[in-house]
Amino acid sequence: MPPSAPARSRFAPRVLALGLAAVATALLIFGVGALAAGEQASGFFAAALISVGMGLPGFVGAKDPGEPSRREALLSVLALWLVVPAVGAVPYWVSGHMGWMDAAFESMSGFTTTGATVLTDFGAFSPTLFLWRAFTQWVGGIGIIVLFVAVFPQLAIAGRQLFLTETPGPSEDRFTPRLRSTARAVLTVYLALTFAAFIAYLLSGLSTFDALAHAWTTLSAGGFSPHPRSLEVFGAATQWVAIVFMTLAGANFALQYRALMGRPVVLLRDFEFRAYLLIAAVVSGGMAAILMAFDQPDSIRHALFQTMSIMTTTGYASVGFVQWPQQAQALLLVLMFVGGSAGSAAGGVKVARLLIVAKNFAREIRRTLHPRAVLPVTLGSRMVPEDVLRAVGAFLTLYVGLFAVVAGILGVAGHDFTTSFTASIATLGNIGPGLGEVGPMGSFASFPDLEKGLLIFSMYAGRLEVVTVFVLFTSEWWRAPRARRIPAASMRGESRRE
Repeated sequence: MPPSAPARSRFAPRVLALGLAAVATALLIFGVGALAAGEQASGFFAAALISVGMGLPGFVGAKDPGEPSRREALLSVLALWLVVPAVGAVPYWVSGHMGWMDAAFESMSGFTTTGATVLTDFGAFSPTLFLWRAFTQWVGGIGIIVLFVAVFPQLAIAGRQLFLTETPGPSEDRFTPRLRSTARAVLTVYLALTFAAFIAYLLSGLSTFDALAHAWTTLSAGGFSPHPRSLEVFGAATQWVAIVFMTLAGANFALQYRALMGRPVVLLRDFEFRAYLLIAAVVSGGMAAILMAFDQPDSIRHALFQTMSIMTTTGYASVGFVQWPQQAQALLLVLMFVGGSAGSAAGGVKVARLLIVAKNFAREIRRTLHPRAVLPVTLGSRMVPEDVLRAVGAFLTLYVGLFAVVAGILGVAGHDFTTSFTASIATLGNIGPGLGEVGPMGSFASFPDLEKGLLIFSMYAGRLEVVTVFVLFTSEWWRAPRARRIPAASMRGESRRE
């Protein structure tokens, strides 16, 4: 057996252990902060203890996890996004203001940057607990795996498949030659924009607490706010700051890195980025015209704010848009099926995928006239490979299918059509608010536990872009992988080299 085989069997536990160690460290910091503020800290310390206990076995055994197989990389991602939110739910549960299912819902909503909430009494949470709630979105926004690749050198090589699995969007943009450099560059942009948002929020008049909480949840495209009325409680200056940074959160971080490194022209040359801005401009312009026709105050600001909030799946609200005219609500509903750019913190389908599908449709229409013609699909100056077209088709099929199933189950359970429809897409697209019962000033608190469990799965599947999760439902996944047979000649060659 090759020497690396034992290490491979340890890869997933090792990654889980590293993840839980990082979470435990964060929990301890928040626990100390809660003690210093005279708040309840037992939930943070209990969660840290659980995290350490669960992760400790992963540090026993091989020191080098080795290069993982595809199965091990997928297992690591799938397990991390279940275990970490479970541990992150403990502070909510121990606080005594939430049952376990509500705490699990809130935590999964945080780490997946969905922003859907079951919280109704915002006065029950301490400031530190609100900051923890915002921090879970900030971590989820950059992606746990990318963060670990950037921080932990031992995953610089072994984390290659993890980075490819975790990075949002249909393809990887290798803007630096080495994986670790790539992850660090993404993290650098993320940190820089978060700090800039924090300063901008302070300058707009927010307190340090509100500025920090909203900086974390803006750049992560998460949308959790410590206030039940979201950003409606703040002035126009704060809302304009949010518009700017929500737009940046929904744009490709790779392009932003290049722009910061002295090549700003790459943003305008990028086909997806131009389409992203065009969609936002057209929809917000149409929405503003509708709101003006119905004499809604501050129509332009609210139209642009809600366009960027829903399109980037941030989920903030500058106004209770469930009271808007149906035409404006219809435009928001369309945006729920768009999402941000590939390689951004935003969820949803992604603009790149929609462009690929549109161009593929156009190709098939042309092919009816020219059946023998070679008609490649291009995105800007790039030709889209056939395997990417197949992957996008599979993603959309599963995405729409899961959306329909969840909406159907909620409808059969007794919810009205608007609530069922938008609750499904709001969780699967990691958007947060919907319409009806789950509007921007509402919550998911009235849903029974079984339905909350279904919506937790929807958020989980949406964050991992559906296909990764549906691997669990294939028979091949549950078959024990066969050991690879090493040719005798290769073994003799290795022996001679040794």
